[in-house]
Amino acid sequence: MSDERRRSDDMGSEQGPGLAYQVFVQMENLLDKFKLLHYEESFCQQLGFKPFSRHYFALPTNSGEQFYSFTSIAAWLLQMTGKHFEQPQEFDDPNATISSILEEVRQFGHSPDFPPSKLKTGSGEQCIWLLDRLTDEALKAKNFAWKKPIYPEEELDEENIIEDDAELDLNTMPDTKDEVDDDSDFEEEENILGLDDLSKLGSKTEAADSSKPDVIMESSTDIAEWKLEVERVLPQLKVTARTDNKDWRVHVEQMHVHQSGIDSSLKETHTYLDKLYEEITRTLEKIGTREKYLNSQLEQQLLEFRSMQDQLAETKERYRQGSGGVTERTRTLAEVTEELEHVKMEMEERGSSMTDGTPLVKVKQAIQKLKQETTQMDIRIGVVQHILLQAKLREKTNKNHNPLREISASEYE
Repeated sequence: MSDERRRSDDMGSEQGPGLAYQVFVQMENLLDKFKLLHYEESFCQQLGFKPFSRHYFALPTNSGEQFYSFTSIAAWLLQMTGKHFEQPQEFDDPNATISSILEEVRQFGHSPDFPPSKLKTGSGEQCIWLLDRLTDEALKAKNFAWKKPIYPEEELDEENIIEDDAELDLNTMPDTKDEVDDDSDFEEEENILGLDDLSKLGSKTEAADSSKPDVIMESSTDIAEWKLEVERVLPQLKVTARTDNKDWRVHVEQMHVHQSGIDSSLKETHTYLDKLYEEITRTLEKIGTREKYLNSQLEQQLLEFRSMQDQLAETKERYRQGSGGVTERTRTLAEVTEELEHVKMEMEERGSSMTDGTPLVKVKQAIQKLKQETTQMDIRIGVVQHILLQAKLREKTNKNHNPLREISASEYE
C-alpha cells in the first residue's frame, strides 16, 4: 500500500508486537489532521455527523455506518482539494462509489495496491491510508505548513537550584583515594609562589590598602532583628539532597554488608562441604571394596551363570530354526488341506448329480413337448397342402370352361 507498510511487511517480526497497534497511531494522526481542516464545523454540523472518536476507522463496529461515514468524509476531502465530487448517499452502489473515489486518488499520483473490496467494510488500514492521502492533499490545497514547535521555558525554583547544586557537588566528589591525592598535590603546587606571583601579590595588597576606608565601618543592624531574620530564612537555606535509589553510591554500604555476610557464610559452608566430600569419598571406597569382595566370592557362580546364558542362547537359536521348519510344514499342510476340501466338494457335486433324477425328467418332458409340436406341424402342413390342391383344381376348371383359350404345348403334352 504505502512505503511504510512495505517496509514493515519486509521486516516482519523484527519490529516487535507493537506493529499490530500501528493502525491506532495512524488513526489518531488522521484525526488531528481532520481537526486542522475544521471538520467539526464544516463537515459534522453541515451533514449531521457526530465527531469521530480516535479509533473510529481502526476498529470494525458497524460496517454500514462506517462505510457511509468513510465515503462521506472522502467526498468532503475531495471537495476541499477543489474537485467537483458529489456527496454520496446512503443507498448508493458501493462499488461505483469506491471506484470513483479510487480514480480521484490515482489522479493525485497515489497508487493503492489493495483490492477495492477492502474498502467495503469502512474500517481498517486501507481506509485510513486512503483518508490520510486525501487529507494531505486537502492540507496542500489550503496551503497549510507545519511550524516549528515552541517549547515553554520553565522557571526553576530556588529549592530545585539548591538541589541541583548539591547533586553536582556529590557527582564531582572524588571517588577514590588516588583522585583525592591528585587534587591535594595539585593544590600544593598551586600554593607554591614564584617571583612573578610575589610581585603580583604586592601590587594587589597595595591596591587593597589604597581602597580601605579611613574610618572603621560600624553596622547599625539590631542584633535581635538579625537573629529573627536568620531564624526565618534558615529553613530555606537548608540543602536537601534527594537520594536516588538507582545510584550505586547509595548501595555501597549495603554491598559491603552483603559481601561480609557472604564471606562469613562461605567459610562455614566450606567446612561443611569439605566434611561432606570426605564422607562421600569414604562411602565410595567402601562400596568399591564391597563390590570387589562380592565379585571374588561369587566368581564361580558368575562363571556358571555365563555358561548357562550361552546354553540358553544356543537353545533359543535351535528353537528358532525348528520353529521355522514347523512354520513351513504348517503352510504346506494348509495347502494340502485346501486341495483336499476342493476334491471333496467336486466328489459331492458329482455324486449328487448321478443320483438325482431331475435331468431325466426334464429330458422326458422335452421329448413329449417335441412330439406335440411335431403333431401340430404335421396338421398345419396337411392344411396348407389341402389349400394348395383346392387352388390348383379351381385354376384348372377355370381354364377348361374358357373356349378361346389357346392350348399350349405343355398342356397338349
